[in-house]
Amino acid sequence: MIFSAFSPLLRLPGLQTLTRDTLLRMDAETAHGATIAALRLGLAPQQEHQDPPELATQLCGLDLANPVGMAAGFDKNAEVPRQLALMGFGMTEIGTVTPRPQSGNDKPRLFRIPAAEGVINRMGFNNEGHDAAFERLKGLRVPAALGVNIGANKDSDDFVADYVLGVSRFADLADYLTVNISSPNTPGLRNLQADEALRRLLGEVLSARAKAKTRVPVLLKIAPDLDEAGMDTIARVILATDLDGLIVSNTTIGRDAVAGMENAGETGGLSGKPLFTLSTQRLAQMRQRVGALPLIGVGGIHSPQTALAKFEAGANAIQLYSALVFGGLDLLDRIKRGLVSGVRAAGKTNISELVGTKVEEWASGRVE
Repeated sequence: MIFSAFSPLLRLPGLQTLTRDTLLRMDAETAHGATIAALRLGLAPQQEHQDPPELATQLCGLDLANPVGMAAGFDKNAEVPRQLALMGFGMTEIGTVTPRPQSGNDKPRLFRIPAAEGVINRMGFNNEGHDAAFERLKGLRVPAALGVNIGANKDSDDFVADYVLGVSRFADLADYLTVNISSPNTPGLRNLQADEALRRLLGEVLSARAKAKTRVPVLLKIAPDLDEAGMDTIARVILATDLDGLIVSNTTIGRDAVAGMENAGETGGLSGKPLFTLSTQRLAQMRQRVGALPLIGVGGIHSPQTALAKFEAGANAIQLYSALVFGGLDLLDRIKRGLVSGVRAAGKTNISELVGTKVEEWASGRVE
């Protein structure tokens, strides 16, 4: 997915001359590059005040100032993790990075669905590879939790070996690692969610983690398109390991929420607002299956209310990305203020006290 024609550019000093209409007319990847360049140059506003104590969160042994992160896909090559942290994200996840550089799928590969505030992408893990990301992160101070999302090269003979390489390379640099086996844009990748394949993957990944100098938390990112049996399998496998958490979820190959709309027929993963209900239901259903295992909720968050719903459905933390296309980077501040208001309105003192308070409703589909 690409941070393309995003309205945050309108909020960066020196870029006020770019109107939203202008950005929407730009090639998506060109606009994304401009956004990354602006952040790299320090043009983004920085958070001026500390986050309130209501948002302080512990996740997989990490202390977060707030539980709102930038999801993988935006900063694929580890160019701006520090800048994102200074803007106020409690965590920032770079990648997906693969052992060797790869160009990804043919263009065009990113499509907006404005009527639904959705995005379809078939990027295909385009990135500069482990070496480039490692060099950028080496010695970098990021004032937030730094995640590295690792993947496999499309032409690899052994996907599992690629993930092992990712763990070995970044275990001593990252605050956490995400094993991404749920992108729909690398043929065969989602097959790693199946029983025996997942057992082998996690066995080798966690063995590689054990050889690192520090015990970095490892999370698994899963698809929202799993059925009940698929979720049962994943829960059974991961609970037999010392995996640290799950990220629920990646993009969907389903199109029911955008049927008949412009670009809805494009191949790839659908994200943004249309993904909210499905991903939040899957989040609650996995919470029911994995007990107290830490969960990060991703998919379709587009307002303070939908952010709060992720926590009520079982998330310990959340990540944003596609909604920023339509909401702008000030959505981050609005969401954090909304979460604080939600905590106070419930008579609680911390966001953690709202985690899972509506699991049953979301899991059964009684909440939308």
